[in-house]
Amino acid sequence: MAATELEIIYEDNHLLALAKPSGVPVVPDRTGDVSLLDLGKEHIRRSKGKRGNVFLAVVHRIDRPVSGVVCFARTSKAASRLSAQMRARQVEKVYVAVVQGAPKGEAGRISLPLRKDRRRNLVTVDGGPAGKEAHTCWELLARRSRSSLLLLHPETGRPHQLRCHCAAMGLPILGDVKYGARRDEALSGRIALHALALVVAHPVARRPLALVSPLPAGYPWEGFSPWICPGA
Repeated sequence: MAATELEIIYEDNHLLALAKPSGVPVVPDRTGDVSLLDLGKEHIRRSKGKRGNVFLAVVHRIDRPVSGVVCFARTSKAASRLSAQMRARQVEKVYVAVVQGAPKGEAGRISLPLRKDRRRNLVTVDGGPAGKEAHTCWELLARRSRSSLLLLHPETGRPHQLRCHCAAMGLPILGDVKYGARRDEALSGRIALHALALVVAHPVARRPLALVSPLPAGYPWEGFSPWICPGA
């Protein structure tokens, strides 16, 4: 992927919001693959004619196999203020997921503490002292014969929270073999989890700012597109 292929959701002197494709890491990792952060810096360097280092700060992340909106800060002031919003849980995050099976009911809230095993990069439900509180609200949007489309609102921001909570409900996300889903060759390492929207207070103007990433094209999203509201 090249910087010229980036899908820009929002850009001003303080923020850069990008639509991350599944499979692209937000930050550089041990694979050495190009990251969204690298691509964002290159975009600024090219579009603004900047030379040398470009400041672009990471204020939140989504997992590599997940697609959707990621917002970066272009100044240290914006980074500080956005990070403060994240810590205070003043940011609204909206995801959609295609899961195996169907939930019991139309909506609900799951509260299960989670613990991350960093060595295995795996999160498990843990009600002991090592577990951290985690809360997710969910809503059923549509059903198919073997899968369902869920709208997910994480109230906390634990690693792999949505993936683990869906699996704990007996509804693993399509393609997420790490959390019990069947292997799906059509997904080729992707999982059917998409960060649809991020609502923040603009770090300078202070107005609410809704950053929305359209659904990826193709499987498994194409059959569910009519149920997704772009302004969710």
